[in-house]
Amino acid sequence: MNEKASRKRHLAKAVTWRIIASITTFTVTYFITGDVKDAGVVAMLESVLKMALYYYHERAWFRFGKLGRKKDEA
Repeated sequence: MNEKASRKRHLAKAVTWRIIASITTFTVTYFITGDVKDAGVVAMLESVLKMALYYYHERAWFRFGKLGRKKDEA
């Protein structure tokens, strides 16, 4: 698989996973609260928060993570 196709595939997988995760959050919240509006708000907030946390997690791993790196890459 070439690099361009690989990037598109990774992006598609990230988007579809985010959709699955948000639907799961919405469903669980709806069953707990019984309110569609509350479930939607929680799913939206969860999605935005997790994307931000993931970004900073990746940045920290890039900056400080040594696991799996060769000496000349660190």
